[in-house]
Amino acid sequence: MPVLFKLLKLVAPNWKAMALATFFSFLTIASNIGLLAVSALLIARAALHPPILYLMPLIVGVRFFGISRAVFRYLERYISHKTTFGILKEIRVWFYSCLEPLAPAALSGYRRGELLSNLVNNVETLKHFYLRVLAPPATALVILMVTSAFLARFEIKLALTFFFFYVLAGIGTPILIKILISGVGQQLVKVTTALNAHLVDCIQGMTELTVFGHKERYEQETRKLGKKLVGLQGHEAGLTGLANTLTGLLANLTLWTLLVLAIPLVEKGELEGIYLAMLVLAAYSGFEAIYPLPLITKNLEESLAAGKNLIQITAIQPQVQENLAYPTCQLQEASLRIEGLSFRYDENEPWVLQNINLELLPGERLAIIGPSGAGKSTLINLLLRFWEYEKGKIYLGGYDLKSLPPELVRSYFSVVSQQTHLFNATVKENLLLAKPTATPEEIIAACQKAHLHDFIETLPRGYETYIGEKGLKLSGGQRQRLAIARALLKDAPFLILDEATNGLDAVTERELWQELAKITGGKTTLIITHRLTGLEKVDKILRLNEKGQIKENGPLSY
Repeated sequence: MPVLFKLLKLVAPNWKAMALATFFSFLTIASNIGLLAVSALLIARAALHPPILYLMPLIVGVRFFGISRAVFRYLERYISHKTTFGILKEIRVWFYSCLEPLAPAALSGYRRGELLSNLVNNVETLKHFYLRVLAPPATALVILMVTSAFLARFEIKLALTFFFFYVLAGIGTPILIKILISGVGQQLVKVTTALNAHLVDCIQGMTELTVFGHKERYEQETRKLGKKLVGLQGHEAGLTGLANTLTGLLANLTLWTLLVLAIPLVEKGELEGIYLAMLVLAAYSGFEAIYPLPLITKNLEESLAAGKNLIQITAIQPQVQENLAYPTCQLQEASLRIEGLSFRYDENEPWVLQNINLELLPGERLAIIGPSGAGKSTLINLLLRFWEYEKGKIYLGGYDLKSLPPELVRSYFSVVSQQTHLFNATVKENLLLAKPTATPEEIIAACQKAHLHDFIETLPRGYETYIGEKGLKLSGGQRQRLAIARALLKDAPFLILDEATNGLDAVTERELWQELAKITGGKTTLIITHRLTGLEKVDKILRLNEKGQIKENGPLSY
């Protein structure tokens, strides 16, 4: 139930639009009832050959209801879908705003495909929450009251009979379908999420799977999940057909029962014969509002399962807590001091960094060297406030790092990481992530410094060329140079180069290091590397051993 209340809270701001869409849904079905009822009454009166003027109001009524039904249906669909899309937009923004502070520390246990499925498929599933869960019962209830009141004006027994069958179809059939379809909605969401996550892994790791001979195993897993999903969808489709059949059966039973009850009333003179067909068809057409109801339980189950997946993630507490002590703080100097820093990812795991001490003055260059797993990248993640450290102190420009908002801290750093993410956008758009207000001249200057401008000029559309998902239309070295250009364009006080020349050939690497030595002059720079190549002009070096302890701290010596 907490999930249901949360979903209701998310859609509540749109209650006016939802109420308006429900109102037009009622008018649509009411117009259909009016069309059939007035048509039946027109035919019955016409059979008595009255003057044509007596039939004119009914003729106008048929035309009015025929046209209004189409108009109201259009308005209902337009408003309901516009409202639904607005709700989905708000849910996506809400989910992403909750998700972003969790990355990367609190999301380390999730696969990319799972997060993608939550952001896309589970949010998309919630479109049924309003369209197929909230709106249909409201419309059906209003139709029940209005139609029953209309029948009661002629004969209370007809109204009670209609009420009985209508409630039986609106409540009994959904209960039966719920019993038969129990758990299918949850399984559909679960299997869909698993299949999407699996497909993302397969596509992103296609090269590795092929090289190491695991392609067939992953294909079999894909077939297995696909077969299970098709089976669930087939079961759902079968029950949908059964639900429509039962609803149609009860609608027809209502029609025949009303005829059985009404005909004797006509014979006794208690009901005029011209109203017989009108009353029966009005009751029969009222069942149009019932057809969506049997699958409400399935749609509700799917919505709750999807909502639960989203809420489970958003309920996670961020590793780094927001602190607004200095929301507009401007560093007086780009200095860095670390005192007695120790860090581990979990209290039951070994220390990754132990008793780290260093001081970096404004404009100095520090190289951090050590084997894989020594904690070099972990130290960078702590500086960027992706993780929270337990012991020690970090001071940035004289401020305690924990006292600064994470977004503010990150604005002071330009970072080139080992695995830079590039979006499926143009070269220019990927560069503008670093500085949205950058001018074309600034973009070109940054690319020239990164030895990338000449290559970009050879592309079909230059800086407007799309580089593909994760930049796969570029080589590894080109992607890395684009990342360096992006970092240079940001022009932050601190520059972090985490294996910045990874993927470059020896000649280009040497040239780029020479260029970086020039452009980093005056910037406080941290260089993460395994090798001493290009470190001739660094001011300090910090060597870490495999236990995350300082092995050497001081000037570079060869």
